[in-house]
Amino acid sequence: MNAIKCECGHVNPIGTILCEACGSPLTEEAKKQQLYDMRYEGSGLRSKTYHKTIVDEVWNFFSSVKIGVIFIVLTLIATAVGTIFPQQNYIPSNIDPASYYKQEYRIFGELWYKLGFQNLYGSWWYLLLIAMIGVSLVICSLDRFIPLRRALQHQKVSKHAGFFKKQRLYAEKEGLLDDHTYFIIIEKLKAKHYHIREEDGNLLAEKNRFSRWGPYVNHISLIIFLIGCMLRSVPGMYVDELVWIREGEKKVLPGTQNKYVLQNRHFTVQVYSKKHDNHNYSAAITKAGKVAKNFQTDVVLYKQNSQHMLGENGHLQKIKSFSIQVNKPLTFDHYAIYQSDYKLHELYTMTFALENKHTQRKHGTITINLYNPKEVYLLENGYQVNLLGYYPSFTGFAKNGEPQTNSYIPNNPAFIFSLVSPIHPEGEKSFVSIQKTIEPSGNNDFKLKFVRATTRNVSALTVRKDLTLWFLAVGGAIFMIGVVQGAYWNHRRIWLKRENCGMAAAAHTNKNWFGFQRELRTIFSEVNIDFIDQHCKKINY
Repeated sequence: MNAIKCECGHVNPIGTILCEACGSPLTEEAKKQQLYDMRYEGSGLRSKTYHKTIVDEVWNFFSSVKIGVIFIVLTLIATAVGTIFPQQNYIPSNIDPASYYKQEYRIFGELWYKLGFQNLYGSWWYLLLIAMIGVSLVICSLDRFIPLRRALQHQKVSKHAGFFKKQRLYAEKEGLLDDHTYFIIIEKLKAKHYHIREEDGNLLAEKNRFSRWGPYVNHISLIIFLIGCMLRSVPGMYVDELVWIREGEKKVLPGTQNKYVLQNRHFTVQVYSKKHDNHNYSAAITKAGKVAKNFQTDVVLYKQNSQHMLGENGHLQKIKSFSIQVNKPLTFDHYAIYQSDYKLHELYTMTFALENKHTQRKHGTITINLYNPKEVYLLENGYQVNLLGYYPSFTGFAKNGEPQTNSYIPNNPAFIFSLVSPIHPEGEKSFVSIQKTIEPSGNNDFKLKFVRATTRNVSALTVRKDLTLWFLAVGGAIFMIGVVQGAYWNHRRIWLKRENCGMAAAAHTNKNWFGFQRELRTIFSEVNIDFIDQHCKKINY
């Protein structure tokens, strides 16, 4: 396929319908058109011209507006599906996700989890949809922007006679247009901020060409926005993690590449009081019982050498102490730690006394750390307690008789002990849970009697970091520029041809034809000329 040379001498790219310079029709189809389609100035779009290679087919596929809309609709549907149930990031971190969705939402939650929708926004297929939208935007923009810019850049003042007659707004008048009237028309065009070009008795008045680029500016902003969304899946760019830290505990903050450690020194919660607080809260306090006024976590932030494990002495560098409150986060190194939730009086230790059931004599006590229990607890005079099994959140027995637990959090702790004594050196088996003791081997001579328990408060903190906000903000700002650019200005052009036998004029705008027609009335008020809107009706000036 060769380039197309017009009779005016201009060489047009392959696929051009109207000559970029003079507007002369270059195809039989264009010659038969009643009105010219001026969306792309009759330029040859690549997607409409090349259909030979695989590259052409891929280009044509993504340059289709319908395909782009389909990708957007699919992404919107997927996004909506992801909001049906909470994403895994927003469920309690101490619960197995599969159990949570099945328990809370029954068969629908179980199916939702099996389909992988609990991490929908980070799934490969969701990110692929976003990438497809980006590719479609890029190719759609290039396919249309480059030919349009080229056509507008090469347009000549002198136009083919047929070009005038196939514009939507067209006018002609017999008789010579005198210089005085012509000068008045030019002055009015300048007053309306038109850029004037003249050539051989022909005139081209044009303004606000930049408004044609508004949609492409919007495309650029959307591409930047989509890049920001996809960067959220890149490690270190976006963090939104929930971490539960108990009083006195140190934990490596998730999402910080083992760089920062946080210690919960103390947790405090204050509630509203009918006596001391505003009486407006009385109704809410009466209805809810207790309403939190403030809850905060006093923490110490440390920085550690990533080559060492948490707990190794001498490798934690204190950064700062801080009291984290609701809407008052701890900020550092682009991270923010927010107070999200809390749990009061979580079991921490349980103390039991080894007692002879017949004599009620005690042979010592053992204290079990429910988060780090030992296997052997030695007592005096040959007595000891061996921990054979620990079930932090006991839910019952399986069919084979094995005790079960659904969490490592000690919500309902249960134990299997071996009670070793001089009388029973082989040990007596005992299953102990809250308010329940089972002796598998029969009636034991010894038992573990509950003495006391200690609790501690737990604070739920959200770790957030978002380095993609700049992309989203810049994309949003550019999008607004494109909206204003395309919505508040119109690309308007007026062609005028002076001849001895009379004059001809044509006008075109990319939108707001009614406003353009009113402007034409003002500009041509000195001339007895009829502009015809060939699309709908005749307009008199």
